[in-house]
Amino acid sequence: MKPVVKALNILQSETNTHMGWLLPVIFQLQAKLSRLETSSKMCLPLIREVQDGVQKRFGEMMHNPELIAAAILLLNRSGLYKMDLLNSFPHIRNLSLKLNTGLPASAACERLFSSAGLLFTAKRARMNSANFENKLLLKLNRKFIE
Repeated sequence: MKPVVKALNILQSETNTHMGWLLPVIFQLQAKLSRLETSSKMCLPLIREVQDGVQKRFGEMMHNPELIAAAILLLNRSGLYKMDLLNSFPHIRNLSLKLNTGLPASAACERLFSSAGLLFTAKRARMNSANFENKLLLKLNRKFIE
């Protein structure tokens, strides 16, 4: 299960988690699982079920042109996301910003939704969006004030 754990750690990272990481991580996971399938004799049913689950969940995404473009625009020759490189190409930079949004499953997004759920109670159901956003920002940034 080590390849699955590593893939999840990358996709749930708090920093530098963009949509462009999804396909490379999934392709890498599939390659590692294929290598394990040929070398392992004990866990073949588990490996095959994980492979089937990944294919069932992400199979259609593998051919999505926007996700492929996001992966291409995210990586440069050293494998790091550098916006400086794209500043000389404004159209490509804008496309990269559009396609490489943060992954909604990242830990930071989950923490934000969890905090928002704690704020939005029955007594605060009629709160307007601006007030709700201000309360959420105050709650999340409390550690910087104290």
